[in-house]
Amino acid sequence: MNAASKSRELRVTLAKSLAGQLRPIAASVRGLGLRRLHQTVTVADTAENRGMIRAARHLVKVENA
Repeated sequence: MNAASKSRELRVTLAKSLAGQLRPIAASVRGLGLRRLHQTVTVADTAENRGMIRAARHLVKVENA
């Protein structure tokens, strides 16, 4: 990977539980690849992923990869 493609990735961590969340919010978290509490995944910085992150912004922590 070169530096340009590396900067287009985000590290997303599930910081809070999905218990009691609405189905679309839980589906967004699952769509990001997060299954367990405190799990971290690296996803591409795309409009689709940003939308899923925005839907669950109260549950996840986001950093540049």
